[in-house]
Formats: sequence, C-alpha cells, structure tokens
Amino acid sequence: MTGLRIGQGFDVHRFAAPEDGRPLVLMGCEVPHDRGLAGHSDADVMIHALMDALLGAAGLGDIGQHFPDTDPAYRGADSAQLLRRVMGDLSERGWRVVNADVCLIGERPKIGPHRERMRGRIAPLLGLAAEALNVKATTTEKLGFTGRGEGLAAQAVVLIERI
Repeated sequence: MTGLRIGQGFDVHRFAAPEDGRPLVLMGCEVPHDRGLAGHSDADVMIHALMDALLGAAGLGDIGQHFPDTDPAYRGADSAQLLRRVMGDLSERGWRVVNADVCLIGERPKIGPHRERMRGRIAPLLGLAAEALNVKATTTEKLGFTGRGEGLAAQAVVLIERI
C-alpha cells in the first residue's frame, strides 16, 4: 500500500427559505448573506465536501455513514466539530493531511473577503499551515441550480500520507 492517497468530495445544499433565519456557514464561518443553506446540520457545504474527500482518501466511506441525517444527534451540528471527529479517525489510522483544495460553486456570496478567515478556522483542524489549505470559488455562469441561486455546491480534493 502506498503512503500517499488522494480523496475527492462533493456536496450540495439548497438555500433555506429567508424566513427560516438560518445563517450561511461556509468553512466554519458565518458569511453575510440573505439566506443560509438548508440541511440537518449547519449545512456547511464546503466542510461536507472536505470531510467526504478525507474519508474517501482514507477508505472510510462517506459522511452519510458517519453522521447520518436520520440521527437527531446531528440536528444543527457544527460541521467544524464533525470535521474534528473525522480528523481523529484519520489520525487513529495513521494518516495526516498534506494539503487540501476546496471550491465553492455558486454565483454568490463572494468568498474573497472571507477566505483568510476560513483558512484560519479550518487549517488548524486539519493540522495544516494556512497556505496548505486552498479556498476558492467559481460560478456556473448563471447556469443550473447554482446559477439560478437555488443553492450552493462544493468540491474538495485532499492529499493524505501515512504517518
């Protein structure tokens, strides 16, 4: 078995109704926006994609297996705390993160003003220096559900290595 593994993750959440009053949480940070994302937990689409990438790289399944949306224990859960648990599972099995790249897909919000705060919040949970965690965004040129402003998607790629 090789000492390096790559994992890829993807997640999607629709926007909640404005009257729901949910905050928009991305990479563990509240981001000003008129609507939050709907979901069983805090619906942090970027961390969910990141967790799936980490679990996939380590051969540990996906977040639905670890944190099912049918379990009331995870209702409103802080995804950064769930990420902490995933990192514990990886560490117990002898893996550490080398780097991660997370991409938000949607027309808005713009994450540039929040990028460094996001990196500062999540990089320590991954055991990384901020520069080893890339956070970016792209649009779909107003095409599809993200283009119509119905929700957000995220992709993540990680490299892990045997300790």
